Amino acid sequence: MKSEILEAANKEKLISFLESWEIDLFGIADIYEVRKEFNLAEPVKNLFTRAIVLAKRVLSSVLDDIIDHPTRLYFHHYRQLNNELDRLALRLAIFIEKEGYQALPIPASQVIDWKNQRAHLSHKKMGQLAGLGWIGRNNLLVNPTLGSRFRLVTILTNMPLRPNSPINSGCGECFRCLSVCPAQAIHEDPAHFDHLACFRKLDEFRRQGFVGQHICGICVKACAGQLKVQET
Repeated sequence: MKSEILEAANKEKLISFLESWEIDLFGIADIYEVRKEFNLAEPVKNLFTRAIVLAKRVLSSVLDDIIDHPTRLYFHHYRQLNNELDRLALRLAIFIEKEGYQALPIPASQVIDWKNQRAHLSHKKMGQLAGLGWIGRNNLLVNPTLGSRFRLVTILTNMPLRPNSPINSGCGECFRCLSVCPAQAIHEDPAHFDHLACFRKLDEFRRQGFVGQHICGICVKACAGQLKVQET
């Protein structure tokens, strides 16, 4: 009972801290079983049992500018959202440490293994475990309300927090992303997503000079959800 009270009190502290930041999605994941997959030193990854996952939505007006390739407007917006999430993750981690616990903010968009396209951890996997959505046909985290129109950041911590439960759902009868994918990487079965085809198209966009990073945005635009704020 005491542990449940502490977990609830800690969650309220986090919610209160985040209140002025207009976060669109907030969830807590139990990472005990998956932390071995993180690209972090063993002594570091073993410190943490929870992941706090935050998201801010991508503006619809920015996505409307995308037709058949990523635009510089989307690229700039993408980076600004990542920067804002990184700043917020840092401030939240500092707040948690002042509360007497440990915390590690993981960059919103930082590739550390270009050959295998891997980061320190998968934010979408953390979001799935935190109950923010499911991995859709587009190989992105899909939220029932926002679709895939958001960016994520993760803060690892040992602060006692009750985790959310993953959503037992999927894309159902929605196939909007299949027909618009310029790489034809998306299929009816999410397990058949063609990672190599997707990466080749992203690299083609980069070499053509549309944007300076491996991003697209076309399937993000197609995956709109209900476009309301999700409360977790």
